[in-house]
Amino acid sequence: MLKNILIFVTLLYCSALAASNAQPALILTEQQQQQVLQQLKEPMYRPLMERYILDELKSLRQDQQKLREDVTLQLTHKQLDAADRALTYTTDTINNVLFIITATASLLVLVGWNSLRDIKNKVEETVNDRVGNITEEYEQRLRTLEEKLKERSEEILNNQRKITITNEIHSLWMRANLESDMHGKIEMYDEILKRHPDDVEALVYKADALLELEQTGPAINLCNQALEIDSDYGYAYWQRACAYALLDQYADAIADIKMALAYSPNLKNELNNEPSFQVLETNPSFKELVEHW
Repeated sequence: MLKNILIFVTLLYCSALAASNAQPALILTEQQQQQVLQQLKEPMYRPLMERYILDELKSLRQDQQKLREDVTLQLTHKQLDAADRALTYTTDTINNVLFIITATASLLVLVGWNSLRDIKNKVEETVNDRVGNITEEYEQRLRTLEEKLKERSEEILNNQRKITITNEIHSLWMRANLESDMHGKIEMYDEILKRHPDDVEALVYKADALLELEQTGPAINLCNQALEIDSDYGYAYWQRACAYALLDQYADAIADIKMALAYSPNLKNELNNEPSFQVLETNPSFKELVEHW
């Protein structure tokens, strides 16, 4: 900028000297100067302004060119530095790998191939132990599962047998209810007791059938057997009371009637309808019992 100003001042000075040497100085009045200025159509300093702008544009282009060169140079240095670092890193890595390989090879040479054989044997032993433990564990699990499956199968078979026996017993009960002959009923009850010896109802109903055949002794034994299985079964006391009444054992009969009514109160409706108790109608204890219930 200072350089341009000096050039502009020098040009003005040279122009003034040239004008003074070409012709004598003219002395104009102030009015004449104003008229001359008014007649000017263009400013006298225009060529100097254009020269100034051109110089500035030239200077700007030179600065841009220099800036481009500087940036290019810096990028080139950066790329060279990056390539140098990458090459250095690669070289160091390769050197380290070669060092590790060399150290390993040296170690193997020092230790010897026997150690490798020992390592191999140790690995095989460890693997075999591990596989053996896993195999034993799974065998134990399989045995446990097999035992559970066996138990479950036995339960299923037992349940099937129970269902079959239950169906057979139900069928025998149906046949016994339809049977009118007491001997036939007793046979049905015997079949039920073969399949379920502890069936209290079958024992008591068989005793009832024996009482119909006037076999009081076996009937009492069956009632006693039923009460040993279930001492709270009231109908067993009832049938035994019928047997005692037929044997004229009135005190025992009345005691069993009381027990039967205590465990099965619904039997009170049968007190006056039971044929075996007709011999007790004149008994004061029986009358009191009937009035009480």
